[in-house]
Amino acid sequence: METVILDWAGTTVDFGCFAPVNVFLTIFEDAGVSVSLEEARKPMGMLKIDHIRTMLEMPRVSEEWKKVYGRVFSDGDVQALYGQFESKLMASLATYTDPIPHVLDMVQQLKLAGIQIGSTTGYTDSMMDVVTSQAAIKGYKPDFLVTANLVGNIGRPYPYMIFRNMEKLGTKSTKQVIKVGDTTSDIHEALNAGVWAVGVIIGSSEMGLSVQEFMALSDEEQQSVMAKTKRIFEETGAHYTIQTMKALPTLIEQINERLTKETVLA
Repeated sequence: METVILDWAGTTVDFGCFAPVNVFLTIFEDAGVSVSLEEARKPMGMLKIDHIRTMLEMPRVSEEWKKVYGRVFSDGDVQALYGQFESKLMASLATYTDPIPHVLDMVQQLKLAGIQIGSTTGYTDSMMDVVTSQAAIKGYKPDFLVTANLVGNIGRPYPYMIFRNMEKLGTKSTKQVIKVGDTTSDIHEALNAGVWAVGVIIGSSEMGLSVQEFMALSDEEQQSVMAKTKRIFEETGAHYTIQTMKALPTLIEQINERLTKETVLA
């Protein structure tokens, strides 16, 4: 394996991916339109303006908007909500940059093995200026980052951010790339790029729990919520799932063995 491409919030930093979710809930509440936590999380991983548009296109949210404003939402509404989202997120983003457990050790282990670490995100350049600087102080710094700003603002589920990572890092084949993420958007991005798609369970936006909430569950409850999250990733098409980043080096060994066998058989 030559390259591992990691998502950011909910995968490598910000356990549970709470920075954007809290802001999505706030801007819709300020607009007088109630949205559920599930509705706010469903498009997670997309470019944030696309996320807002997708939420407004949800039938229930769309109807709620019509009741409040007497009309369907417009592109101007999307832009206005996004403007509020960006300002509110930037005000709080630095506090959501702690590396998720096992990430730092995993990255060190992969780099020692000669594997390059790329990254993609649903955040913009200005948002990532905050995240990358704070994460670096805390010990996390991948080899390369691509935002949708660098690929014509065409983010997930399109594959272009992955391809730009491959181009920059000099990766020769999609078979030599693993994309790890915590949302179904991450899985679609990987599948559309033709690379290995891996969903990480604990700390993911898909699971949607904080560290405290997860640890407060009984063993049986933890197993149940992990099984549900695993099933969502698998139904989306993920090649593999891992509970935490601690399992990634072992999974890479398994994929390398699989590639070796396929080469021999060919």
